[in-house]
Amino acid sequence: MKLHCEVEVVSRHLPALGLRNRGKGVRAVLSLCQQAPRTPPGPRAGGERGGRHPACLFISTLKDKRGTRYELKENIEQFFTKFVDEGKATVRLKEPPVDICLSKANSSSLKSFLSAVRLAHRGCDVEAPLSTLTPVKTSEFEKFKTKMVITSKKDYPLSKNFPYSLEHLQTSYCGLVRVDMRMLCLKNLRKLDLSHNHIKKLPATIGDLIYLQELNLNDNHLESFSVALCQSTLQKSLQSLDISKNKIKALPVQFCQLRELIYLKLDDNELIRLPFKMGQLRNLRFLSAARNKLPFLPSEFKNLSLEYLDLFGNTFEQPKVLPVIHLQMPLTLLESSARTILYNRIPYGSHIIPFHLCQDLDTAKSCVCGRYSISSFIQGTTTMNLHSVAHTVVLVDNMGGTEAPVISYFCSLACYVNSCDMLK
Repeated sequence: MKLHCEVEVVSRHLPALGLRNRGKGVRAVLSLCQQAPRTPPGPRAGGERGGRHPACLFISTLKDKRGTRYELKENIEQFFTKFVDEGKATVRLKEPPVDICLSKANSSSLKSFLSAVRLAHRGCDVEAPLSTLTPVKTSEFEKFKTKMVITSKKDYPLSKNFPYSLEHLQTSYCGLVRVDMRMLCLKNLRKLDLSHNHIKKLPATIGDLIYLQELNLNDNHLESFSVALCQSTLQKSLQSLDISKNKIKALPVQFCQLRELIYLKLDDNELIRLPFKMGQLRNLRFLSAARNKLPFLPSEFKNLSLEYLDLFGNTFEQPKVLPVIHLQMPLTLLESSARTILYNRIPYGSHIIPFHLCQDLDTAKSCVCGRYSISSFIQGTTTMNLHSVAHTVVLVDNMGGTEAPVISYFCSLACYVNSCDMLK
């Protein structure tokens, strides 16, 4: 029985000696072995005379293929399995006093392996077939492949799985019409490149790739980016997203919950608007949304701090001279309650209030005064020089312009009057 993962063996004597461990595992093959009868017993476990020899743990690395053997029977002090679903666990031995730290393992394989180790510790029979105490072949370590690049349909694997240890996977020009579900089992993925395919829809389970930092979907047939993905674990991991050359007309307001984004490419879509809470993407440094159908930018766009901005080829409209007034006097109970909830940052959710009310709160318009409005507001348009939000700006048009119209909302007539200078 074998397990492929990264291993770090930590001596518990190191802190007492004033030494620190390096804190990084190495690729290894763990084998649960049956000690051969002729093998002399080790200092602790050996074999019982005249009886069956107990299983032991055998750890081999690329530099030490002959491996190191650890006795298991009545020799485990504790198991640490809090993060076993993430492919991590630690086995603490009594002799020698070490912690065997496992990481980047397939979670289901890790659970099965730990179950067998527990049985070996108790001296019980292990149902799984045991390996032999022989040096591991170099070919065994090929399963630790961390990068795979496939750029043609003929090279796409159909009969075998992707190596579970992959951290970077590129499958371009493969004619994929959907995301291969086998990819979603690669829990160590940090970069996924599915560019130049025919994918029309993204499964919400992409959000289960908890380490995913870069996602490239350039040149596909996407028509939307789902709310489920925006509210998944991608909120904490995703830093680079390329969804250019698709058919996306709008991004959900929840898109702005992907607050770790640094790099965002939206070129050559059919976008008619950007999420009006774009200003919440505080880490965003590169934004390209060229050749879309944007008539204006959202008011919170002013809160961005970019290094590079490209909005060339959009159908920006001239700012309207007169505002659009949707004020309600007096305010409805719904409007007043919504403003109070948002201004005081009172938590809400579909488990507390109806879902449609949550949607109203999610899409509330922010006023220059810091308050919010739902359906009672004044809408005005002004022009903004894009150099105020970006260090490098690609010209908006062929006339050398770097200005774009921005739409703003005001919760009251007083706020609008106080901002008249800005709207001239």
